[in-house]
Amino acid sequence: MLALFFCNIGSLGMHYSQACVSNITVHNTIIRDSNNQVRIKTWQGGSGSVTGLSFDTIQMKNVLNCIIIDQYYCYKKGCQNETSTISLSEISYRNIKGTYNIRKMPIHFACSDTIACTNITMSEVEIPPHEGDLVADPFCWNTYGIQQTLTVPPIN
Repeated sequence: MLALFFCNIGSLGMHYSQACVSNITVHNTIIRDSNNQVRIKTWQGGSGSVTGLSFDTIQMKNVLNCIIIDQYYCYKKGCQNETSTISLSEISYRNIKGTYNIRKMPIHFACSDTIACTNITMSEVEIPPHEGDLVADPFCWNTYGIQQTLTVPPIN
């Protein structure tokens, strides 16, 4: 593991566009003192799918936004809440370890009210605070899948 890396799959569905992303693997990476790491962001109102993503064996140190799915992405205040969105399914997070910056929660899954994120797998995810105490629990909204092992911090 020698690479310093972050993976941001984003701005999918911007301006009501269609986007299809599938079969991507991110493996054996190191992320240090950085912001948006393993992030998937989609705009409301778009269409299409994100499926078959695997994030495996990732080492993080003092990372601000570790693991994020955001189906409500908006770069300005007051964006309208849309009913259509890009579907997200079959996303795996395995062997992700390290520390996070306590200014943000390390795991944030904000999935659409109308189209849930499904078949999300978490296994061997251990991301305690870099310094200090856990500030907030992970956020999970309309996200479904399995936890093969307990996560740190724990996801309810």
